[in-house]
Amino acid sequence: MLTVAALYHFTRFDDPAALRTPLSDLCRRNGVNGTLLLAREGINGTIAGPRAGVEAVLAHIRTLPGCADLEWKEATAETPPFARMKVRLKKEIVTLGQPDVDPRARTGRYVEPRDWNDLIRAPDVVVIDTRNDYEVAIGTFEGAIDPKTATFRDFPAWWEVNRDRFHNKRIAMFCTGGIRCEKSTNWLLGQGLEEVWHLKGGILRYLEEIPPERSAWRGHCFVFDRRVSVSHGLRPGPHVLCHGCRRPILPQDRSHPQYEEGVSCHLCFDETSDADKARFRERQRQVELARRRGTAHGIACGAGL
Repeated sequence: MLTVAALYHFTRFDDPAALRTPLSDLCRRNGVNGTLLLAREGINGTIAGPRAGVEAVLAHIRTLPGCADLEWKEATAETPPFARMKVRLKKEIVTLGQPDVDPRARTGRYVEPRDWNDLIRAPDVVVIDTRNDYEVAIGTFEGAIDPKTATFRDFPAWWEVNRDRFHNKRIAMFCTGGIRCEKSTNWLLGQGLEEVWHLKGGILRYLEEIPPERSAWRGHCFVFDRRVSVSHGLRPGPHVLCHGCRRPILPQDRSHPQYEEGVSCHLCFDETSDADKARFRERQRQVELARRRGTAHGIACGAGL
C-alpha cells in the first residue's frame, strides 16, 4: 500500500530554484513520485510512495524556510498514482494572476468540516465552488454556485460581473484541498467584503471526516493523480481520465464513438483539429511503447489543490 500526501504551504522562498534539485534528488532516492511546485510564494503538490519515503520528503520540506508548521492530507493507493517525480518552478503555486494577493497577510474565516453543513444551509449564505468547470461537473456541494471558469485565473473577472448578485450575503467558498480559497478569499477581502468564509482542508478533508449519511456533498471529487476521483473516506471513484483533454470521464464513456484512447472523448472531440489528434495519436503510440518496455512515460496529472 502506498501513501499519498497532498500539501501546500504559503511562505517566502527567496530562491526557489536553489531548493529544486535537493528536493528532487531526495524524492527519487526514496522512491517517491508526484508533482511539487515551487515559487517565491511557497510550495504546492501531491506525492506518493512508500510511507518511509513520503515521511522523509515531508520532513525535508518542514526544514525549508517558514515550513515548520506544514500540514498535509494523507490517503492510500494500491497502485502508483504517478509515473514519475517532477519538481517545477512557477510564478505562483496556484495561478490567480493577481499580484497583490498574499494569503500570509489574511484569509477568510476557516470553517471546520463538522460546521460546514450548517453554514452553507443558512439563508444568508452564498456558496461558491472555486474549482474549474470540469471538476465541478462530477461533484459539488448541494446548492453551490458554479462560476463555470476554465481556469482559476478566470475567477476575478467572473466575480466582477456577478458581484451585485451577492449583495448583503455572506460568502462561503471551497476547493479541493484549500489552496485556491487561501487566495480567492484574500482577494475578496481586498475588494471590501467582510463576511468571507472557506472550508478548512477543502473537499478532501470534508470527505475524509464527514460520513455519507451526514454529507452535503453530491458526486465525486476530481483529484490530480491517477485516481482521477475520490468519494467519501477518500476511496477511489469510478472516473478515468481522457488524455486528450485531461477531463474525467466514466468507464462507459469509452464506448462512445468519439472516444479514442489518448486522443479524444465525447467532451473534447469537437474542440481539437485533425492535426491535434494526429499529435495525440503519436503521443499515445509513445506511451504504449513505453508501457511494453516497462518504462514510465510522462502523461500524468499535475498538481492542484
